[in-house]
Amino acid sequence: MGFSMQPYGIQSMLKEGHKHLSGLDEAVLKNIDACKQLSTITRTSLGPNGMNKMVINHLDKLFVTNDAATIVNELEVQHPAAKILVLAGKAQQEEIGDGANLTISFAGEILQNADELIRMGLHPSEIISGYNKSIDKAIEILGELVEPGSENMDVRNKEQVIFRMKAAVASKQFGQEDVLCNLISEACIQVCPKNPANFNVDNVRVAKLVGGGLNNSSTVRGMVLKGDTVGTLKRVEKAKVAVFVGGVDTSATETKGTVLIHSAEQLENYAKTEEAKVEELIKAVANSGAKVIVSGAAVGEMALHFCERYKLMVLKISSKFELRRFCRTTGAVAILKLSPPNPDDLGYVDSISVEEIGGTRVTVVRNEEGGNSVCTVVLRGSTDSILDDLERAVDDGVNTYKAMCRDSRIVPGGAATEIELAKRLKEFAFKETGLDQYAIAKFAESFEMIPKTLAENAGLNAMEIISSLYADHASGNIKVGIDLEEGVCKDVSTLKIWDLYVTKFFALKYATDAACTVLRVDQIIMAKPAGGPRRDAAPGGMDED
Repeated sequence: MGFSMQPYGIQSMLKEGHKHLSGLDEAVLKNIDACKQLSTITRTSLGPNGMNKMVINHLDKLFVTNDAATIVNELEVQHPAAKILVLAGKAQQEEIGDGANLTISFAGEILQNADELIRMGLHPSEIISGYNKSIDKAIEILGELVEPGSENMDVRNKEQVIFRMKAAVASKQFGQEDVLCNLISEACIQVCPKNPANFNVDNVRVAKLVGGGLNNSSTVRGMVLKGDTVGTLKRVEKAKVAVFVGGVDTSATETKGTVLIHSAEQLENYAKTEEAKVEELIKAVANSGAKVIVSGAAVGEMALHFCERYKLMVLKISSKFELRRFCRTTGAVAILKLSPPNPDDLGYVDSISVEEIGGTRVTVVRNEEGGNSVCTVVLRGSTDSILDDLERAVDDGVNTYKAMCRDSRIVPGGAATEIELAKRLKEFAFKETGLDQYAIAKFAESFEMIPKTLAENAGLNAMEIISSLYADHASGNIKVGIDLEEGVCKDVSTLKIWDLYVTKFFALKYATDAACTVLRVDQIIMAKPAGGPRRDAAPGGMDED
C-alpha cells in the first residue's frame, strides 16, 4: 500500500467519506440552482389558474393539489439550501395560513436574479445589503398602498369578511370561491369569541363526506362525527352528556386476586355481583340526569345492555383530540373512570342524531344556543382528492379570518401591488449610489414574476400584460391589476380583488430572509451519512432475481 496518496489540506482534517464544496461556483451557484428548481415547481401553481401537482409521498399516498405548502411538505426536499425555502414556506403557512406559494416563488426569483448579479461580478455580501435595503423600502411602500379605512372592520359582518377572504380561497378553488366563502365566513363568525384576537383556528372543523357536490355542503353548529352510535338509540334532544375517558366497561381489579368457589350458588352469586356493580354505576349516571354517555374507549357488552335498559345513548369517540373538542362543544368535563358524575361535570347538547349523508352514517352533535365553541363545515365532493383540496381551501379561508381578526388592512390584489412595488423600487434604485443599486434594481424586477406567472398560468401573453400594467401605473392608477377571467388589465377595486396586508408583509419578509440566508453560505461541508449500506441496495454477490 505504499502508493496510496497521503490526504492533505482539508481532507486530512475531516473523516473520510465527507464532501466539501466551497467557492462561488461549487457552493453559492449550486445552492441558488437548487432553490430555483424548487420555486419552478411551485410557481406554476401560483394564483387562481395555477395548475395542480400530483405528489405521491413515501407512504404511497396521493396528493392532487395546487397548495404550495402541501406540495413542499410532501416532496421531502433533500438539498439543504432548498430546505431553507421550504422552512420559509412553512413559517408563512403557520403564521398566516396563506401565501406560502408567494414566499417560495419570490425567494426563488430573487435568488435567480442574484445569480445573474454574481456572474456580473458582484460579491454576495453587496447583494445581501442591497436586498436588505430593498425589503425595508418595499415594506414602507406596502404600508402606503393600504386601502384607507380598511384598518377597522367588524369581524362579525359577513360581507366584510367575504370581501377579504375571497382572494385567498379563489387561489385554491377558482370559480367556487363564492360558495366556499359563504360557508367559511358563516362558520368563523359563529365561533368568533368576544375578543376576536383570541380566535382559535381549531374551532372550525371540516367533515369530508364523499358524494354530492360542493353545492350540497353546509355548516353545522356543533360537531359531525363519522360513525354511528353504539346502541339502538339514534336521536336525543336537549340532553345532558357525561363523558368518560377510560371507556364504559367493568374494570379489572388493580391487584391479582384468587377466588375459591365451593358450590354452584357461589358461582351464580359471583356473576350477579358483577352485574349489580355495573348496573349500579349506569343507574347512577342515569339518575344524574344524563341521557348521553360518551366513551373514549371500548364499551363493554354488559354496560351497553344496562345503558339500553336505562335509555341512555352511547357514543364512542376513540380519538383523544376529538374527545377534547366534544367536551369544548358541550361544555362537559371528561371523567377519568366510570363513576357517578357530579352535576357540574355534565355537558349539554341541543340534539344528537345519527344522519345518513351520501351513504355515510354520521353522528351530528348540535349545540345552537350554548357558547358556540365549535362549528363544522360539511364538505361534499365526488372524490377524496377533491375533498382534500376543498379542505385546504377552507383551511386557508379560516386562517385568513384569523389574520384579519388581528390586522384587517388590505392592499389591491391581482398583481396590482406587486407592479407598484416594482415601479417604486426601480425609482429608489436610481437614487442609490454604490453597488447596492444593481441589487435593488434586480429586487424590483423580481416583483414582475408575480404578474408574469399569473398571466402565464391563465394562458395570456405575459409581456403585453406587464407592459400595459406599467403604463397604467405610470399614469397614476395604482389599483390596476390583471382581471384573469377576461385577460385584460383593470382596476381591481371594482372587481373586489383584495389581499390582506399581513399576508404580503410576511411573505416578502420571509422570502427575503430565506434568500439572504442562502446567499450567505460560501462553503458546504457534509459528513458521511451515518448508518450501514442502503436498505434498497441488493446485497452484494446476489443475482437480481
